[in-house]
Amino acid sequence: MIGILVIAHGTLGDSLIHCATHVLGKRPPLLKQLGVSVHDDPVELLPQARALVNELNEEDGGGVLVLSDIYGATPCNIACRLMEPGRVEGLSGVNLPMLVRAISYRNEPLEALVEKAIAGGTGGILHITREMCKT
Repeated sequence: MIGILVIAHGTLGDSLIHCATHVLGKRPPLLKQLGVSVHDDPVELLPQARALVNELNEEDGGGVLVLSDIYGATPCNIACRLMEPGRVEGLSGVNLPMLVRAISYRNEPLEALVEKAIAGGTGGILHITREMCKT
């Protein structure tokens, strides 16, 4: 099973995990988060992030998917330092549909999981119209 690490500003990662747990009915295993505050030094957070990746990959070595919130921001920059193609892959723009999709398909190979998570994240963005709401 592929581990999932959410690296995001403040408590966003914790909130996303809480919401995913609610949607799925229980807290998924091998799912952790690292919150980054305005006062945090990214250099000091990097060892903690690496330790979380190692912990998440320890069980069966299936790999880790790192989800960050905004490309180019501090959480994403930390994620960039964790990337190891085929072992640790990353996506930015995490949202609840992306996280739920990633959790649901993490028994797939890591490369396939990346594609499923992207599809979940982008497919979960819809313009709500009156017509949609009538169905």
